[in-house]
Amino acid sequence: MTALIGPIARADSALAQVHPLAKLGAATAVMLALLPTVDPVTPAILLAVTLGLLPTTGIRLGALLRRAWPILLGAVSVALANALYGDGGGRVVIDVGPLELTAGDVSSGATLGLRLIAIALPGVLAFATTDPTDLADALVQQLRLPARFAVGALAALRLVPLLGADWDAIRRARRSRGMAAGRNPARATGIFASQVFTLLVAAIRRASRLATAMDARAFGAAAHPTTARDLPVKPGDWSFLLVALALTLAATAISVTLGTWQLVLT
Repeated sequence: MTALIGPIARADSALAQVHPLAKLGAATAVMLALLPTVDPVTPAILLAVTLGLLPTTGIRLGALLRRAWPILLGAVSVALANALYGDGGGRVVIDVGPLELTAGDVSSGATLGLRLIAIALPGVLAFATTDPTDLADALVQQLRLPARFAVGALAALRLVPLLGADWDAIRRARRSRGMAAGRNPARATGIFASQVFTLLVAAIRRASRLATAMDARAFGAAAHPTTARDLPVKPGDWSFLLVALALTLAATAISVTLGTWQLVLT
């Protein structure tokens, strides 16, 4: 669980020095450019640019794969589903007839899988190179969001890694009491569901205690709370965002020029 939340980049890396909102803005621009289209060119270009940023993060490829494996699994699943059951236009059609796998179906499925990775990976890199405290400060200082919301989100992010430790403790406690599934899949399912419920109860209790403690310390009580440190948007941050917008527009323009750009559901 710890591998999925929190920064994993070096604090002195180039991308880690960029303002959190600039990185989120760049990831949002990529998402908005890829959502309306199902062409292969735009996501391929933007994914190549995103992977090109990897050396500026100090993140090892193995660490990135450990964080992004759910996205890769989802992309492969989407690609296979659309290759086997798609109509070639990004829509899944359930047909009881025999499967006929064509080159067009494989290409359509691969395009959708590539599109999913290209949408999600910029967000993964943005959060992997951003300290949650910096993000909370940026939400309050630049976006003027309520401090109660920002601090609550920060506390939630800080508590997420504890879920992994709780899950491991619950699993070990049950095994020490002889509650092992062995090779029985039905028993394994029941034990898993019971552990999930126990973890949910523990998480709710911890969240309630934290909320009570924060209210007792008057978190979010002030209408205009002060911040311990300033997190200004520097010219380099604006440049990063503008370059990201320019590359996004350029990728779309290249796709339109090549005649591959296609709206979803057309």
